[in-house]
Amino acid sequence: MDAVAIPPNLENVLDEAWEAADRVPGFLVKSEARFLGTVAACAPGKGSIVEIGSFKGRSTVMLAKVAKYYGLGPIVSIDPHGFNSAELQKHRISPDASSFQEFCKNLEAAGVSDFVDIRRALSSDVSPGWTAPIRFLWIDGDHSYEGARQDFEGFSRHLVPQGIVGFHDALHAFAGPIRVFVEEVLRCNEFGPAGFVHSIAWSQFRPYDGRSFAEQRARLEQRAERLIPLLASNSELHGLRKLKFKLLRSRVPRTAIAPGEWASVLDRRSAR
Repeated sequence: MDAVAIPPNLENVLDEAWEAADRVPGFLVKSEARFLGTVAACAPGKGSIVEIGSFKGRSTVMLAKVAKYYGLGPIVSIDPHGFNSAELQKHRISPDASSFQEFCKNLEAAGVSDFVDIRRALSSDVSPGWTAPIRFLWIDGDHSYEGARQDFEGFSRHLVPQGIVGFHDALHAFAGPIRVFVEEVLRCNEFGPAGFVHSIAWSQFRPYDGRSFAEQRARLEQRAERLIPLLASNSELHGLRKLKFKLLRSRVPRTAIAPGEWASVLDRRSAR
């Protein structure tokens, strides 16, 4: 297994990338953005960085700034740049509205337009023809269970050994990301180290020794799976249900992790 290398000047690169990403509207917080940048810079293996769900480009800019600095290849950004019916109704948005123009302007302002391979499409339109290896699969698209599962199943089979999968909003009130993470990743012996950073759920694809991390994944699963029944109805959380969700979520470890600490987690041969 290849050791995880921390490239030179990473802290400064993460600072500069976040400064650019923070100018872009979006829901990614600083600790999450720095984690994405760390994965982009340090994830072992050779392959693409694939982002499913870009919105106005906050995470895209973070990933692209880091990858461009280290010459790690362009970010593949997959998003139809439309709005779903719930968003249209809630925010009184025109059915013809799109985030695409603002997305492009934000990439240009950050100086990464030439480092993003834009696929303006649904992931389900792209995945059937996808053949390239992936070293980081970042899933932040449709947060329904069906949508998150489709995103994962469409691209996870292309993860290279030691590659990373991440789900955004896995600890927010969405049915899809947390359920797919628990059922398809934490319960699968082909995945190894796993964890949460704020609302990001992540794991490393370890088909050769993932079973040795089963206990660590099971401990995380035991805490995370308790959230799933509260989100099954796809309705907004209110009252006691909302309080219970927050209480159970508080028991899931989700603190920020420094690059060196994260590298040491991946370098462990087993969970013992």
